[in-house]
Amino acid sequence: MHSPFVFDLVTKCFYDNTKYPEYEQLKSYRKSLLANKNTIEVTDFGAGSRVFKSKTREISKIAQTAGITPKNAELLFRIARYLQPKNILEIGTSLGLATSALSLGYKESKIITLEGCLNTQKQSQVQLQEQNSNFQNIEFVNTKFEDYFENLKPETLNSKPQIFDLVYFDGNHSKKATLDYFEALLPTISNDSVWIFDDIHWSANMEEAWEIIKKHPKVTVTIDTFQWGILFFRAEQNKEHFIINPNKTISSQLLERIRF
Repeated sequence: MHSPFVFDLVTKCFYDNTKYPEYEQLKSYRKSLLANKNTIEVTDFGAGSRVFKSKTREISKIAQTAGITPKNAELLFRIARYLQPKNILEIGTSLGLATSALSLGYKESKIITLEGCLNTQKQSQVQLQEQNSNFQNIEFVNTKFEDYFENLKPETLNSKPQIFDLVYFDGNHSKKATLDYFEALLPTISNDSVWIFDDIHWSANMEEAWEIIKKHPKVTVTIDTFQWGILFFRAEQNKEHFIINPNKTISSQLLERIRF
């Protein structure tokens, strides 16, 4: 690796083998969802589901198929813990599995999480707040994503746009929406912002969107984790792209031998 910043991120965050006590809280919340046999009517504004054919869906089934995996939830927790973003925007709350990881990762952060489906948003809000009093740094917003982005424009605010230190994109897995969201939120970046796009290999169109994003002049470092596309806007960095598996086990002895 030619970037000390990425080297530290990988060795101190991605491959951090510490068993954090918050992992048990993440597991507990997931178990509470998997045990919930209630159903809700889901309104899907995104690319749709490959699993569900009906709008009436069981909470436990949504958690099984549509939520972030346990491994990636722990990784998202570590990223928030390592980077300590003060202002976080999550695009696509779903049942709040990723939201809980972000919340526990850095409890001093302020999280705004957007969900288009009112029933899903209500379910995640109630269940998160009932499950653990630690999830108090979350603002739940029921909205169409493009409507929220419209309100972030400087001409709408009559001031500078809000800056987000971390944005987690998991709301609409289509090429057009992904690129539209990318362009709409560019005014909210700082030099230290990190954006995480879920499911960059979900379809050929999503892979095309990822390739376009990688080439954008404001984007410097990008990381493909096979599931996520992570990008940084650090002006001091040379433009580089990395492919890294964050879930493989790396021994401490091997980490000591890694060189640039």
